[in-house]
Amino acid sequence: MSHERASAPPVILLMGPTAAGKTGSAVELVERFPVDIISVDSALVYRGMDIGTAKPDEETLARAPHRLIDIRAPEENYSAADFRADALREIRAIHAAGRVPLLAGGTMLYYRALFSGLSSLPSADAGVRAQIEKRAHDVGWPRLHDELKAADPEAASGIDPNDPQRIQRALEVMALTGKTVTEARRAGRREPPEFSILRLVVCPGERTELHRRIALRFDEMMAQGFETEMRGLHARPELDPSLSSMRAVGYRQGWAWLDGAYGDGDEGRRIFREKVLAATRQLAKRQLTWLRKETDALWYDSSLRNALGGIHGDVRKFLENGQDRSQLIHGAGQ
Repeated sequence: MSHERASAPPVILLMGPTAAGKTGSAVELVERFPVDIISVDSALVYRGMDIGTAKPDEETLARAPHRLIDIRAPEENYSAADFRADALREIRAIHAAGRVPLLAGGTMLYYRALFSGLSSLPSADAGVRAQIEKRAHDVGWPRLHDELKAADPEAASGIDPNDPQRIQRALEVMALTGKTVTEARRAGRREPPEFSILRLVVCPGERTELHRRIALRFDEMMAQGFETEMRGLHARPELDPSLSSMRAVGYRQGWAWLDGAYGDGDEGRRIFREKVLAATRQLAKRQLTWLRKETDALWYDSSLRNALGGIHGDVRKFLENGQDRSQLIHGAGQ
């Protein structure tokens, strides 16, 4: 059954890699159309993590309120299932108010959980996890990531080789079910909600431009006080690097830096910067790999001056034509 029928309630997705310009585009849409923003970002849910997540400032939030921001303390867990439940609640509330949900962000797992459904994967098994951790101690997590990639390339493509929790979970599911994560998800997937969906992707046309933006944004974060923010989090006894919040890009490297892993002084700070930029570029690469599978998405080169005009035109057509996406031109703005 299609979940994009014209008669279904409308939802707009504004997706893209990190530092592509999603927030600015979303705010512009709020000021022109009857849309309300729902954040799709696994780091923005946490309070007190403002600078390193590029969280919209108070002025921006006053212009365009974002739902699902600052809803958890950093020591609390927030899963894709939590997001799905929260997002569906917010979507229903926005529709009830006669407006259109605009889901904006770059956490691709959340989009998949919401629109492709969640599967019933097995609960954690302490014994299996202990075995995996022992192997990781012997050969390293990157080696286990290679093994996962050989068995389940689709799942591995969305997991950082240095993300032990997600590597462990994928291998655990394989050990417990005899199936890869991809197979297990497909076998037990819940029926996704039915919406009329307009998928928009913003991204600079050139990789070098995206990398330039990533570096510029990190340097702006440091100038705004990211080091001070990170030191405050590092000093909190209830936080540790195994938490989901502290595994976010920038915070994971910041914790290692403050633990002394990169050395002291200017050299340590330089290595910290390099580590964050490398991790952010890898994140963007994984996001783009996922986005290229969205064959019905409309892409816009956010480095072009007319990109916003293309987005506004396609959103207007989508809303005015009763969500008939056949009226839209794929690839607009490229």
